[in-house]
Amino acid sequence: MAFTVSSSSFKDGDYLKSDFVLSADYGFGCEGGNKSPHLRWSGAPAGTRSFAVTCFDPDAPTGSGFWHWVVVNIPATVSELAEGAGSKGGQMPAGALQIRTDYGAPGYGGPCPPAGDHPHRYLFTVFAVQVEKLDVSADTSAAVVGFNLHFNTLEKAKIMGLFKR
Repeated sequence: MAFTVSSSSFKDGDYLKSDFVLSADYGFGCEGGNKSPHLRWSGAPAGTRSFAVTCFDPDAPTGSGFWHWVVVNIPATVSELAEGAGSKGGQMPAGALQIRTDYGAPGYGGPCPPAGDHPHRYLFTVFAVQVEKLDVSADTSAAVVGFNLHFNTLEKAKIMGLFKR
């Protein structure tokens, strides 16, 4: 069985609704709901001891992309995150740890590409991890989390949303 991820919030390749776009609170000029989308995964490989979830925009005009969401240490018994789980006041599974994003704080930060820019791709990736916990903190950079995931990932599954303003 293949490791896959799906969402009831959007289909792979669809444009993300305003519910999932960055809110005005962040000051980047977007006025969305900043709600993290629902994600469900299945078919994790044998030996999976935890999961990690990221949302990354490779099209951001930074030279290095932009991390919108980083979650690690999701228990292996969990197979989905509810809509809004990564947002302020959302309910993450016990033991899960949200890491600082490129917005500067832990938790989901929705899309908000520059006005008039081409559609950006938002890659939601679920990692099947071979260790129960990565040795990171909420203030660890996404790059260091990625380094740890590189050496501990058994398999990963992706779903892509688009957004343009």
